[in-house]
Amino acid sequence: MNSLEARPVTESEFADWLRAVNTGFLRAPTPSDEEVAGRLPHMDLARVQGVFDAGRCVATFRSFAQELTVVGGATVPADAITNVTVSPTHRRRGLLTRLMAADLAAAKERGDVAATLIAAEYPIYGRYGFGPAAWTTEWEIDIPRAGLDPRLSGASARDGGRIDLVDTPEVRKLGPALHDRLRARQHGVVSRGDRWWDLTTGNALFPNDNWTEPFHAVHRDAEGTVDGLLVYRADDHWGDAKQPLNRATVRSMIATTPAAERALWHFLCSVDWVTTIRTGNRAPDDLLPLLLPDPRAARVVTHADFLWVRVLDVVRALEARTYAVPGSLVLDIHDATGLTAGRFHLDASPAGATCTPTTRNADIALDVRELGTLYLGDESALRLAALDRIEELTPGAAALADGVFRAGRRAWCPDVF
Repeated sequence: MNSLEARPVTESEFADWLRAVNTGFLRAPTPSDEEVAGRLPHMDLARVQGVFDAGRCVATFRSFAQELTVVGGATVPADAITNVTVSPTHRRRGLLTRLMAADLAAAKERGDVAATLIAAEYPIYGRYGFGPAAWTTEWEIDIPRAGLDPRLSGASARDGGRIDLVDTPEVRKLGPALHDRLRARQHGVVSRGDRWWDLTTGNALFPNDNWTEPFHAVHRDAEGTVDGLLVYRADDHWGDAKQPLNRATVRSMIATTPAAERALWHFLCSVDWVTTIRTGNRAPDDLLPLLLPDPRAARVVTHADFLWVRVLDVVRALEARTYAVPGSLVLDIHDATGLTAGRFHLDASPAGATCTPTTRNADIALDVRELGTLYLGDESALRLAALDRIEELTPGAAALADGVFRAGRRAWCPDVF
């Protein structure tokens, strides 16, 4: 164990680090020189960690700066974690624990309010204080059964809006501002940098990527403002009876108004030859399937945890968001790492909150991972209490916490990172 060295990766070691990443994710291990050269300039090597055994990288970990939208529309600085692997030859040696501890301590020192990640496996991250804070659902829509009238596709009759197909360069121009408007209204959304937009619009490609331009449709409201963007691809499949059986797969769909969201779904359901749609990553309470005349035409194909949150600063985290109803609670937060442990008095309201350390008797005791699960308003405190995952110390406190923390709509994170 003592021979295993955990530390930030140097530029000369990046290719070996990338080989270890590829090994962990079961990809062809050896990266090309072009891949190394293409990725390296976009890495903050101070936040790229590796564990080395006799000079070979056997575990990987990377984080980057991110903003997370919380309930009410404010954003908090977050430590986004990705590229986490341990080579199969070095499992069960505490390597991830060492890397995670170093990263979270650095994030706390930097002033990040929370850490975030998309968990490939459920059981791993709870022991580091992460809780599942937003879930994802994907539907498959049987278009002939859905019952939508294709004659009403395109323009939204209620608001006088319209839908236009646009080219990739226009998406690169209008996309970031549209996404920023979405971030201001949807909790769980994370920031997208220029690199994200360049990669998803083909302006920058990873070496050996076979990027195929998708279709892009935008919704404009009656004043001509873009308030929705749909990105999709379609296959080319026909039945033996010369009937189209094509599937459209949504790569991304963001909308800042319900009218735009409804219009874009109706548009896609009306595209000639498309008989099936895969919706991609959506919030569990998406307008689908209820906007369909026959909701049973939308079949759930995926429903799973998605964005995990680890609170690093309880006071700033709880003061950043708003709350459904007024309420006063003393929370006793357990944290084995000591990063956030303590007792805090939350005085919450729909307008905001104050949160202060206190010595008062606690109303609820919970681990920091359960705080992460509650933070974006997606989970029921009553359900967690029924599962013995939070302890109610004052009668009625769990019900009060349920009303205070829950949000009117569910949290949603559109992006994998």
